[in-house]
Amino acid sequence: MIALILGSGPNVLTCRDWPRDGLDKIVAINNSWAVRPDWDYLVFPDDFPSERHPLQTKPTQVMVRSDEYVPHNNSFGGIVYAGATMAFTAGYWALGALQPRVLAYLGCDMIYPQGQTHFYGTGAADPLRPDPTLQNLRAKSARLELLAAQAGCALVNLSEAASALTFPRAQLDGLADMVPLGGVADHIAPVLAEEQALNAVCPSGRYWDGPLLDAAALARIDGLWLDAYNAAVARPPAAQPLPQLGSGGLLGHNDAVHPPHPV
Repeated sequence: MIALILGSGPNVLTCRDWPRDGLDKIVAINNSWAVRPDWDYLVFPDDFPSERHPLQTKPTQVMVRSDEYVPHNNSFGGIVYAGATMAFTAGYWALGALQPRVLAYLGCDMIYPQGQTHFYGTGAADPLRPDPTLQNLRAKSARLELLAAQAGCALVNLSEAASALTFPRAQLDGLADMVPLGGVADHIAPVLAEEQALNAVCPSGRYWDGPLLDAAALARIDGLWLDAYNAAVARPPAAQPLPQLGSGGLLGHNDAVHPPHPV
C-alpha cells in the first residue's frame, strides 16, 4: 500500500491535480481535506473546530479522532515520545492502522516563513508552540522514519521546500520504487530502552493533565534519536586503494618490504 499524508503547508496545493493512480489511500490532516475531495481519512485533534469539518462526506470517507489515533501512537511508544503535533500523530496512526509500504508526506514541512504559512492563508504554527514534546522536530521526524523502517515502511517527502523532516525527497512517479532504511534495529533498540527507563508514558494521550514532563530528559532522548538516525543513514567508509606491491611483498612505511604471507 502507498499512502499519502496531506498537511496544511502552502505547497500542499500542488497535489490538487495529481492522478489518483498509484495512491492507495489519502490521509488528510485538519483543514487539508479541502485540498482534494477524494481523501480517505481525515485525522484531527479533539479541539479541531466543528465548523471546519467537511459539510458532507462519502460513505467511504472516515473521520479519525483521538480515540482511534491515540492507541496506535501508544503502540509506538506514545505521543510524548512521538511528538504531539498532528503531522507525527497522523503518521504513527497510519503506520499502525494502514500498515503501508510507502508513506509519503506533502505540506508538512513545519517551517514557517514570513507571509502565507498555510494553504488557506495565515495560521498558528502548532509544531512551534512551546511544548516539551516538540523541542526538536527533526529528532521526532527521525524517530518516526526509523520506527517506520523497522515496520517495513519507507517514509518520503514529496515537498520541494525547506523542511524539518528527515525523510528523503521523492517524486510522485517514483513512489513504487521507494524502500525503507535497512539495518535500523541495532540503532533503535538502545534509544527505546532509554524511553522505557524514563517512562514518560500517558496512555490517554492527554499528557498536559498529568505530571510535569522532564524537558531536559526528553531533549536528551531527542539527541539519541538523531544520533541513531545519523548512524543508520551513514555510508560505509570509501574503500581505500590497495598498497603498492613490492618485489618481495607489500611496501610498508619508508618502502620497507614486508615478507609475503606464506601460502
